[in-house]
Amino acid sequence: MTQNVETPSILDELPGELMIWVLIVSELLVFGAGLAVFLAVRLTDPLGFAEAQDHLHRTGAALNTVVLVTSGFLAARALRLREASRRGAARLALVAAAALGAVFLVIKGAEYADKAAQGIAWDTHAFFTFYYLLTGFHAAHVAAGVVILLLVAWRDEPANIETGAAFWHMVDLVWVLLFPVVYLLG
Repeated sequence: MTQNVETPSILDELPGELMIWVLIVSELLVFGAGLAVFLAVRLTDPLGFAEAQDHLHRTGAALNTVVLVTSGFLAARALRLREASRRGAARLALVAAAALGAVFLVIKGAEYADKAAQGIAWDTHAFFTFYYLLTGFHAAHVAAGVVILLLVAWRDEPANIETGAAFWHMVDLVWVLLFPVVYLLG
């Protein structure tokens, strides 16, 4: 008699629910397509893109990178804390991660305000069209992530934390790709 033994699939190894991974992959594809088009258009006007890029706040963007990476660490740490039955510490880590997300948005808002004060808008140059599109879309994801982290801190079951942290790590990853391409690539 033979037994049917199911081999585990790669989907069984993913943390969180399948639908969060569908969302994450689709968002990464959208951001990846945006970055690819940005780079392609950049090839048509490298000097104009370099000149426009000089108007960006690289220090603020670098600080935002540290802020998001630290926030991602706290979100991951929250899951470990919750699994160790340290519920209060896990919730605190999630709230701190969300607070750092808000700090990111404040820094990004200050950069946008400075661009507006300089008269730089989305239609000033193709670079700024992509800059506002990509960083604005990312900022919207940060705002959504802040809400998700706060909801997960409230409903702090390990599966919820795992799912919320997976989304937040996608937000981190996108910024880690956006930062060098938009702010540093010369």
